[in-house]
Amino acid sequence: MADNLPGELKSVYYVNSGSEANEVALKLAKRATGRVEMISCKNSYHGSTHGVLSIMGSEFFKSSFRPLLPGVSHIDFNNEEQLSTITERTACVIVEPVQAEAGVIIPQNNYLSKLRARCTETGTLLIFDEIQTGFGRTGSLFAMNKYGVVPDIVTFAKALGGGMPLGAVVASTELMKCFTFNPVLGHITTFGGHPVSCAAALAALKILLRESWIEDVEAKAKVFIDAISNHPKVAEIRHSGLLIAVDLGKEEYASRILQLLLDEGIMSDWFLFNPTSFRIAPPLCITKEEAIDASEKILNALNKL
Repeated sequence: MADNLPGELKSVYYVNSGSEANEVALKLAKRATGRVEMISCKNSYHGSTHGVLSIMGSEFFKSSFRPLLPGVSHIDFNNEEQLSTITERTACVIVEPVQAEAGVIIPQNNYLSKLRARCTETGTLLIFDEIQTGFGRTGSLFAMNKYGVVPDIVTFAKALGGGMPLGAVVASTELMKCFTFNPVLGHITTFGGHPVSCAAALAALKILLRESWIEDVEAKAKVFIDAISNHPKVAEIRHSGLLIAVDLGKEEYASRILQLLLDEGIMSDWFLFNPTSFRIAPPLCITKEEAIDASEKILNALNKL
C-alpha cells in the first residue's frame, strides 16, 4: 500500500477498524507534538469510540457519553477565516477530504491546501480520515491525490479490507517511531494486522489497481447524475466520484425514499448530519448497464414521492 501513497507516508500500522485507526492517529499526534488541543470539523464523523466520539462534529451523538476528552474544538469545513484558530497549541487537525456524513461536502477554493499551509505554519499535524473516501471512491486511488494535498497522517478502513475487518494508520517513519519509546508500546492491538484480513486487503488492492474501475468512476457517476438531476423532487446533487448525495430538500422526502428504493430493489442509506439527502455509493465494479438500470429504478422511486 505504501508504494501507492504520496510523500513520506510510508509507515503503516494495521488495526481493527476505522474508529481504532482514528484513535491511534490522535494518540500519535499528541505524542509527537507534546500538545493536547485537537480540532475537527462540524458535522464530521470519525467513529464512535471514546476518543473519536470526543471529536465528532455533532452533539446529538455525544451528549449521553460526556464527559469526553478535553481540549477539542470544531471549525466549519471550507471556512478559511476559521483556520486562524489553529495555533502552536494545536496538536492536530483531523478532517475528511470530502465530508461524507455531512452530505458529501466538497472542498472549495483550495481549502485543503490552505488548511495544509496553516498546519505547516503552526507545526500542527494534519490528519486525513480517508475511511470513506479511500481506495477509488472519489475517482482517484485516494482523495488526497485528487485534491493534491498530502497530510502528515492518514487513516483507512472500510474498502481497505476487501470485506474483512481491517483499519490502518499511515505516517512517516519518523513520526511512527514515536510509538517505539516512552512507552515502548505506544499502541497495542491484539488482532490488528490479522494475516487473513491483510491477505484480503492485498488481493483487493491488486484487483483495484489491475482493473479500470477507478478510471471509470466519473463516467459511472455521470450516468446517475444525468438520469436524476432534473427530476422535480431533486433539489441538488453533490458528489465526488461515486460518493453521491441526492438532496431532496425535505426531511420527509429523504425519510420516505429509502423504503421506496428498497421496493425497487435498490439499497441506499441516509446521512448522519444531512437529513434531507440520500446516498448513491455503488461498488466501483458496477457496470454502465447496471448503473443505467439502477438509475431507472431510482427514478421510479422518486416518481412515487
